[in-house]
Amino acid sequence: MGLGHQILWGTLFLGLCFAIEILLLAACTQWIRVLGVRWRRRSALWRNTGIVGVALLVIVLAHTLQVWIWAVVWVMFEVLADWNEAIYFSLVTYTTLGYGDVVLEPGTRIFGAFASVTGILAIGLSTAFLVAMMARLFEGRMIR
Repeated sequence: MGLGHQILWGTLFLGLCFAIEILLLAACTQWIRVLGVRWRRRSALWRNTGIVGVALLVIVLAHTLQVWIWAVVWVMFEVLADWNEAIYFSLVTYTTLGYGDVVLEPGTRIFGAFASVTGILAIGLSTAFLVAMMARLFEGRMIR
């Protein structure tokens, strides 16, 4: 795969993953608002636990989907031989852990770097989302 193709495909799949992350976090915001209203008669402990739990489930779903997308990419482009290796490499790369036991060929390394950029950005966005959500929960509950 040439440099131009690596950049093109890497950008497209990064964009797809980021669109999924943004859509799920936006939907999560709406779900949390609805649940906050439905659970308003419950104790603050249970309401806040439920809200944080829903947010964490959505975030885990978003990251899992993105890891699977990259695994599909590795198999689809015949970069990695089997699903076990593709899922493993996708997860290790997405989290930027990078053990180094599975290494891409020189013609796909730039493409592979896009998976780690996807993970960095998505994990950063998820963290910001959780911090903002927790700040709003604390503002409304801790002072009273």
